[in-house]
Amino acid sequence: MLYLVRENLFIGNINAAAEVLLNGSEGITHILSVLSSASISFFSEWKSSFSVPTKEIRTVYMGDSDSNENSEGDVSDKTALSSKKILYVLENAGKDLNLVRMAVPLRDMESENLLDSLEVCLDFIDESRKKGSVLVHCFAGVSRSAAIITAYLMRTERLSLEDALESLRQSNESVCPNDGFLEQLSMFEDMGFKVDHSTTIYKRFHLKVLGDSYNRGEKIDTTKFAADPGLSKKEVTIGTGTPSQKEVIPIPIPTPTPASAFRCKKCRRVVALEENVVSHVPGEGESSFEWHRRRSDNYFNKYDELECTSIFVEPLRWMKTVEEGALEGKLWCSHCEGRLGYFNWSGIQCSCGSWITPAFQLHRSRVDISTL
Repeated sequence: MLYLVRENLFIGNINAAAEVLLNGSEGITHILSVLSSASISFFSEWKSSFSVPTKEIRTVYMGDSDSNENSEGDVSDKTALSSKKILYVLENAGKDLNLVRMAVPLRDMESENLLDSLEVCLDFIDESRKKGSVLVHCFAGVSRSAAIITAYLMRTERLSLEDALESLRQSNESVCPNDGFLEQLSMFEDMGFKVDHSTTIYKRFHLKVLGDSYNRGEKIDTTKFAADPGLSKKEVTIGTGTPSQKEVIPIPIPTPTPASAFRCKKCRRVVALEENVVSHVPGEGESSFEWHRRRSDNYFNKYDELECTSIFVEPLRWMKTVEEGALEGKLWCSHCEGRLGYFNWSGIQCSCGSWITPAFQLHRSRVDISTL
């Protein structure tokens, strides 16, 4: 069954989507499928008689800035892409290929990463409503599709999470996003109704996602790490000759100028920018450590009078020891191999007493702060 949420915007379940795909609809021109698989074959696995032609427009993978158009391509390129997580698939679908379908793979689990799929879904709904009507559906039409539409109402109508969800329930009282999605929608509200990667809110969330992936035994893709701030240019190879005959052209990469940069004290290489720092709430200082609890005096100052002896940052692409997959280890400068800090996927306790999990720690004694 379809439920009208706003003009040209519907919510439904997989039955409603299958009906539109099989028989068409006078009003619906676009479908946003939020299922555990992006493939149209998911419908036939659920309903054996389901058979609908499709023509792929493009597939976009997590971490890609550009879409990957269908082409024969290079075999090695295809192999590399096959190991990456799909962000979405865009295709023409229906018996006359007259529907535009975006398929976003997302499981209805509290640990699932909704935020990183949110912006493309909301933009698709916006564009679809300008051209026709859009149906947003998941399997039951209760959690995933409800989370997407709730975020859409929050963004377009500047509604709080509570008000947007209540407004959606006026159209379909059974909607109920899972607790993990609700927590992420609360972050979305706190970020100003957008997924702002520069905020501490998002960085903490991203670290949690990486930590969960590591704990599940998954290989951490370094494309999910922040860019190496020590690289200000890249090399582009042109020509068709041998490597020695090809011309290498340094091309500057424009980057916003931050207020501060952290440099290796030994070789002066930039190892982190202010925007890479993941801030934390101070804990109870050194009095929180077990060895100090045995003392009866009040030698140490309160935590708010102390400066943390470490800086915690998001994982960066120069951290080769992290890329190797160990649970913990030392962080070495990629230029001079001087020791900069430590990392631990299980967490590290800061000198202020706070636990940061997972933790990528630079010792203040090993870096200098400069203004760029």
